[in-house]
Amino acid sequence: MLFSTFFLNQTRPLYCRINPSVPVLDRFFYQEDPRPDFLLSRESLAVLLNLLNQDRRHGWGATIEILVFLFWLASGASYRVVSRVFGMPCSTVHYIVHQVTKEVLAIRYQVIHLPTSPEDLEVVPRGVAGLACHRAFMKAVGAIDGCYIRIKCPSGPDGQSYRNRKLFPSIILQAVCDHRGCFIDTYVGWPGSVHDSRVLRHSPLYSQSVYPPPGHFILADGGYPCLQRPLPLITPYKRPVQGVGAQRFNSHHSRARSIIERAFGMMKNRFRAIFLQALEVHHAFVPHVITACAVLHNICLSAGDIVAPEDEPEEDGAEDDEGEAGLEALSGALLQDQLSAEVSGLEEVPPDHDYC
Repeated sequence: MLFSTFFLNQTRPLYCRINPSVPVLDRFFYQEDPRPDFLLSRESLAVLLNLLNQDRRHGWGATIEILVFLFWLASGASYRVVSRVFGMPCSTVHYIVHQVTKEVLAIRYQVIHLPTSPEDLEVVPRGVAGLACHRAFMKAVGAIDGCYIRIKCPSGPDGQSYRNRKLFPSIILQAVCDHRGCFIDTYVGWPGSVHDSRVLRHSPLYSQSVYPPPGHFILADGGYPCLQRPLPLITPYKRPVQGVGAQRFNSHHSRARSIIERAFGMMKNRFRAIFLQALEVHHAFVPHVITACAVLHNICLSAGDIVAPEDEPEEDGAEDDEGEAGLEALSGALLQDQLSAEVSGLEEVPPDHDYC
């Protein structure tokens, strides 16, 4: 296996030999399960090291630096606490965290990317239709949503703009995932008070209009506008839902769209110290850390290193009409009605079918 190349035959590095009292490293190099200390399995760590491909001729060594970074993510502790655990200067921990974050961001587009190959564009819609348990969703190529990332409230007059509708300071992560819960697009950094639809309109996904391919669409919740152009987004019918057909459509739509909530839940449950409390770093650095977490999330899924999501899914965005003004000519209501008619006209996929 790949991880054996990196670890099973790897001797303890010089750093551990000259600093013998670092229990967290002893546990790692004596082949104990690294997940309690570093959150990633050995398979995931091997993939990460292989992607980074860093040959350190100076400093602490690639493995040590990545472990320091992962321990910081796992514990959510201050640089000072991490420096005590590893027996290195606080300034060194600060440097390592920022440097490894930069290196992880450098491989972002190798790990988080839109499906483009004919094979992927067949597999993803089939997977989404399986989640929906209905073949009417065979043109859906992902699900989009946003979530709040807690931060320390910035000082100054703009600080209040970061307080979201739940009244805590945050920035927004907008993400699209595929049928497995792997992120295929992320966009992070807008203040928490900004509505999802406004974040969407300023995102490269919307402005560049390179995805999804013609004839396909992305599933979104009621906090987004239902669109056909420039970004095909299909939302559920707004409440109160009229008619059995619309209710059935919403039910199948929800089954498939909930994969993005599950993806957020898996990432949050793995990096609990990052997502469940405000990071003790400058708010401008938080988007880089969150993007790095999304990269690691995808690496873990690819290595079969899966953490169950939190029991309670992310709460849907408020269902209002913000952001839809001026977009009526681009409305996806007609496509929404066509899909609803297909849901009513086609039989559901049987439970033992590939789609379900």
